[in-house]
Amino acid sequence: MLKCAITSGEGWSVMEHVRRWVHEGVQYVQLREKQMEAGDLAKLAAAIQAVLRESGKTRLLVNGRPDVAMAAGADGVHLTAQVGELTVEQVRQVFQAAGAAKPVISVSCHTLFEVRHAVSEGVDLILFGPVFEKRVDGEMVGKGVGLEKLQEACNEAGNTPVLALGGVTWPRAELCIEAGASGVAGIRLFG
Repeated sequence: MLKCAITSGEGWSVMEHVRRWVHEGVQYVQLREKQMEAGDLAKLAAAIQAVLRESGKTRLLVNGRPDVAMAAGADGVHLTAQVGELTVEQVRQVFQAAGAAKPVISVSCHTLFEVRHAVSEGVDLILFGPVFEKRVDGEMVGKGVGLEKLQEACNEAGNTPVLALGGVTWPRAELCIEAGASGVAGIRLFG
């Protein structure tokens, strides 16, 4: 089962979790620190990447910032499927222009249309949700799409791995795998 731990507003305190995530077999850490300025984010990403390099197994994806990912030596970038956001091709061009290895690119998708589009762009990983619920600052703000929609998303994705996101708990993780997901992603799940 693939696992993606997502940070959110923790800043430098996330370093306490990074080694544990490596020890627990987390394959991806998505650095999602929206409040941080680019320079500070790059420093944090570089510090995380230094820890992850020791393991050789966990990859760092920087949320929406290929410039920061490049500066920190991260493995890739996480994008949203929203119109007007960076495209997979644009991110790959940034990495290629800098002479860096091909980046790992993940995309958050909420609809089957977004899944199809992400696959057509050649993403490496899709985070699909919310499957069970959506929470913001601990408050539930919306219901999830359910396991049936997750299964449809996995079918649409074909060979592109889909990670279930949104209200996933460890007992629910097995249900997501049974629905066709390759793994799980979350903030609270790995807290």
